[in-house]
Amino acid sequence: MAAKTVDEYIAGLEGWQADVAREVRRIILATVPDAVESIKWAQPVYASSGPFAYFKAFKHSLNFGFWRGADLDDPTSLLQGTGQKMRHVRLTKLEDIDEEALSLFVRQAVQLNADKGDPTKG
Repeated sequence: MAAKTVDEYIAGLEGWQADVAREVRRIILATVPDAVESIKWAQPVYASSGPFAYFKAFKHSLNFGFWRGADLDDPTSLLQGTGQKMRHVRLTKLEDIDEEALSLFVRQAVQLNADKGDPTKG
């Protein structure tokens, strides 16, 4: 059965994936306490003036992605992807998490939505 809440989504993960998902969630909500958390497109999605971030578990990784990822300042080249807009950080263990860099991405993504509006519209 598909998860209806982020708690259910994380509860459906095991081992390092659950640990990484909990930490990513903590970073997002610590950085943007008023972010709206939901399940959309079968994954946890975080919104402020539209969606700004998501995470999704895969067999060998957990991707932490950003709708306007191509517009984010990424001095340490953590972001992956080739689409016109979206980018993600591929996480394979708890030690992959660079809290400072991920918090910076979250702050930038929220600011881009505040400046440009909902990235899913237009």
